[in-house]
Amino acid sequence: MGQDVATGVFDRSDRQRYRTKVQRCLDALARMLTEGGFSTSPPQIGLEVELNLVDDALRPAMANSVVLEKLDDPSFTTELGQHNLELNVRPRPLAGDEASELEREVRASLDDANDKARDAGASLVMIGMLPTLREEHFKARWLSGNPRYTQLNETIFAARGEDMVLHMEGAAIPGQRGERLRSSADSILPEAACTSAQLHLQVPPEEFAPNWNAAQCLAGVQVAMAANSPFLLRKALWHETRIPLFQQATDTRPQELKNQGVRPRVWFGERWITSIFDLFEENVRYFPGLLPEIDDEDPIEALDSGTAPKLAELRMHNGTIWRWNRPVYDVVGGVPHLRVENRVLPAGPTVLDMIANAAFFYGAQRALAAEDRPLWTQMSFQAAEENLYAGARHAFGAQLYWPGIGWVPPDELVLRRLLPMAHEGLRDCKVSDEARERYLGVIEQRCLAQRTGSTWQRETVAGLEDRGLDRDAALVGMLRRYVELAASNQPVHTWPVP
Repeated sequence: MGQDVATGVFDRSDRQRYRTKVQRCLDALARMLTEGGFSTSPPQIGLEVELNLVDDALRPAMANSVVLEKLDDPSFTTELGQHNLELNVRPRPLAGDEASELEREVRASLDDANDKARDAGASLVMIGMLPTLREEHFKARWLSGNPRYTQLNETIFAARGEDMVLHMEGAAIPGQRGERLRSSADSILPEAACTSAQLHLQVPPEEFAPNWNAAQCLAGVQVAMAANSPFLLRKALWHETRIPLFQQATDTRPQELKNQGVRPRVWFGERWITSIFDLFEENVRYFPGLLPEIDDEDPIEALDSGTAPKLAELRMHNGTIWRWNRPVYDVVGGVPHLRVENRVLPAGPTVLDMIANAAFFYGAQRALAAEDRPLWTQMSFQAAEENLYAGARHAFGAQLYWPGIGWVPPDELVLRRLLPMAHEGLRDCKVSDEARERYLGVIEQRCLAQRTGSTWQRETVAGLEDRGLDRDAALVGMLRRYVELAASNQPVHTWPVP
């Protein structure tokens, strides 16, 4: 969940000084965007994958510190819950066969991590939402041992002034009635149920806005055809339940502030942009600091001395505003760069499925960003946001709005319009024909089969319940089969339903 903090204790003066420092960082960024100096290297892509640890009974295994010690690998880090890990894959160019190399590298890293996890009595599951989580796993004692998580938990609940309420209604499993969840929690650990695959794209400043706008346009169809999070606390809910759960689990607003229209910290946004500055400026204008840690660096003085500033406070603040497409400023080797971080996708079901999702996103994003008449000039921002929620709730059963077509199911939109664009975009990025055909072929077949990880999970649970199993036993049985099939790396659209 972002940068670490050195301390968990802040006072009122810290918050006032932090606000001033964040504004100074914003001023420095504005100057940098005017003066230049950002990386001019070819576009780089990156991937982060959040993972679950389970025991032999497929219940959450609160063992991430032990597993990390056995791994001794800096590419793996903690996440919010003690049953979570995160894999950070090294950045690379998109061109050539790098996508295939990325698939091999991720598989090798996960296989090694799973071997080390077994030494600790656990194993890895790569899924958007672990279906065996229960209310007792959301207690604060299961937060990972990092001051950042404790401070976030305390600050969010101090702002709320009350327990959080989790509430959502699901799309019915075929042949069954729709289900409804209403629960409460006294920690932010429900967020740890949301495990994602996050895609990064490094771009020069002048290309950031079209690439971010394009990512916003694609969010609804991305989540519709990659949904993998249908079960929470025994209930069959949205196909991608991560989307509403993440928003509710990190919400600092009591109901009265929601009624006033105060913006949530998990946010789609509210407008198309013309510069990355628009997003950072919104962050500073609308959201109070949650982790007001002060860095010694003066960013303006750093610029004056010819050094790329860290902008530590601005980056920390950005890390506590969870946009579905997040702006990122970073400095590597003394050179600053900008990235679009795409956060809508769940982890899993297989590495092949995830790399296929990434290839589709990068290709379609590239094609949309390069169009002479941008799609976002023909589409309201609200329509893009509504697509996200429709895709998350209904997956292939959604109706999405797309300019020039109108309302269309996700599979039809992909097959008719977006898949050819993704091929074009990957060719433009000089991706090899072999890699392009392999990964976009998975997307094509998934759309033809209309099967996501979510539809497979829901159909499998329904089949097991038809055989007389109760919901708990059906969820465990489904997850056991899921783990077996995921290990084969055969894409989810080929998985049989018992």
